[in-house]
Amino acid sequence: MIVERTENPNWLSNAYLVADEAGGKGVLIDGNDDLGPLLERAERDGIEITHVLVTHPHLDHVAGLAEARERIGNPPLVAHAEAAAELDEEVAEEIGDGKKLATGGLEIEAISTPGHAAGHLAFLVDGSDVFTADVLFKGTVGGTMAPGASGFADLKASVMRLMELPPETRVRPGHREPTTIGEEWEGNPFVRIWRGLEETGEEDVTVWGRPATLKLWAPDYDGGNKAWIVFGDDGTEAIVGGSQVVRN
Repeated sequence: MIVERTENPNWLSNAYLVADEAGGKGVLIDGNDDLGPLLERAERDGIEITHVLVTHPHLDHVAGLAEARERIGNPPLVAHAEAAAELDEEVAEEIGDGKKLATGGLEIEAISTPGHAAGHLAFLVDGSDVFTADVLFKGTVGGTMAPGASGFADLKASVMRLMELPPETRVRPGHREPTTIGEEWEGNPFVRIWRGLEETGEEDVTVWGRPATLKLWAPDYDGGNKAWIVFGDDGTEAIVGGSQVVRN
């Protein structure tokens, strides 16, 4: 299997070309406004891109898709129904949890992973590589306060569902470098707490002017921090960027 990645230097967001083999068939997964190298690889290796898969409709994961699709003959756009409603382009095929798509020698299974976005999907390719977009990264997890987010409980459930995949499964996230399910099972600080291996913190902080309790302060994929907090005024749990947290 061929997996080629580009990373936008501003958003640090990834887009992927996945193909069964040179001269075979493949798909694009997400856009990041830097798809040129992926299309060049497909052209150089004689790969026919048959579908364009969208994990969720946030700009840093769909930018450039319209232009890329036009360049390669407008293959069908595939997304969750809730994501389709937010996209500017028409979605030719709506796909939901557990549904499979086959192209060439690839079998791709959609896994519903809401939390960061209501219609968020991960894509498991050939049972060996899972494209997790903004739910699971190396050493951290996605936020739950982005536009269209469905909340902390969904995000936690999605991450722990991914943890049920075999430990050798390669994780291809929506930002920065890859990891494996086994690495995240053992070392991801959010996962360790949700497994009951670590305790949460109880630090008083302020987030957007609201009092909150900081349950976990962890590294994030961009070199900053990610915070799990509980708002004091209504008890809502959330995962936010560390820059949103005022620590006392």
